[in-house]
Order: sequence, then structure tokens, then C-alpha cells
Amino acid sequence: MAIIYRQQNKEDDTSGNIFWVTMADLLLGLAVIFITLFVLAMTGFSQKTVQQQQVQMNVSEKISEGMKNSDIDADIDKMTGDLKISDGELFALNSSELTPEGKKLLDKLAPIYINTIFADKELAGQIDNIIIQGHTDSQTFAGVNSKEEQFMRNMDLSLRRANAVAEYIFRTKYDKKYADDFRKKLVVEGKSFNEPVLVNGKEDFARSRRVELKIKVKNWDVSKALGLRK
Repeated sequence: MAIIYRQQNKEDDTSGNIFWVTMADLLLGLAVIFITLFVLAMTGFSQKTVQQQQVQMNVSEKISEGMKNSDIDADIDKMTGDLKISDGELFALNSSELTPEGKKLLDKLAPIYINTIFADKELAGQIDNIIIQGHTDSQTFAGVNSKEEQFMRNMDLSLRRANAVAEYIFRTKYDKKYADDFRKKLVVEGKSFNEPVLVNGKEDFARSRRVELKIKVKNWDVSKALGLRK
């Protein structure tokens, strides 16, 4: 009986070993498949990131050329297409009402900016949003005692300025066949003093007070590439 018992144990051990070997092979196979898919997805992600950067550079180049042809001296980031306008070119101190000079600038600048983006359907199709951002410096308002109140006062000012620019742009003589597309992509933001312009590590107050026109290129979803969602 003892001999038979040992043989049964050996058979049980052998069956158990086969099970775990099979499971290990299965898990290894799944891991290899997942890693392969992940590498392919990340390779595609890198390529898409380069394409997104290229879209922004193309927009920047076209807008810069349009501004130059119209003798407009604009501060445009060549990599991102971000267009910066100093608050002094648009508003009086601590005001969100456009000055006559500010309106004249937008009358020239806005049609070039919008028409350039939407005239190229392929280019426009790759853009998720056109963002108008208001920015302030961190200097203290008279009578404000806390950092939080200072922040919110500047938030209010930056948002009102961005809204004023957006509202006036709709009145400019850009090609109105792009009005619906522009409206759907438009986002207006106030940033308060969250994103100052630094020079040698110190805030440049004059350059920090600005309005920016920015483009947001459509993102590429890794989860879609991996088939995790539709």
C-alpha cells in the first residue's frame, strides 16, 4: 500500500507541475503580446507628437508670413504659434475696455489670424481649440491685503480682458464663412498671475501683462491605439 501511495503522490506532483508550466507559458505569451502592442503604440505616439508639433509650426509660419505682409509687428512663438499682445497695446492700466489703438490693432491682426487658420481645411481639422488667454502681473492692487484676494482680482481682470478681445474679434472683418468654426473652437481663459514672463529668473511685469492667442492641436489617444476603447 505504501508503494501505491507514493506512486499516486508522484502522479499528483506531475499533474501540478504541468499546470503551472502551462500557466507560466500562457502568462509569458500574454506579456509578450502586451509589450509588443505597447511598443507599437508608443512608437505611433512619438510620431503623432512630432506631427502635432509640425502642425503648430506650420500655423506659426503662415501667421507670421501674413503679419509680415501686412506690416504688423507681432510676437509669435515659432514653435507653438502662440501670439502675444502686450496689455499696453490693447488696454489702459487696470482696465478691460479696449482702447481705440487696441481696436485698430485687432482690426488688422484678427482677420489674418483667423483666415490663415481656417483657409487650410486640413490644418483647421487638426486644431481642437483656439484659446484667448488673459494674463496679469503679480503686483498688488491698492487696498488688497491677502494673496488670495490679489489672485482673484487679477483673475477677474485677466478674464475680462480675454473676453473683451474675443468679443471684438467677432466684429472684425475676417471671412465670416469661418464664423461657426471659429465659435466652436474658441475658448476664453483668465490666468491671473499664474504664468509670469521671467527674465533672468525675475518677473518682467510689463511683459507678464498680456493677452495670448493660442492653438491647441488634437491629442492622440494611446488607449484607442491599444484598442482599450473606441
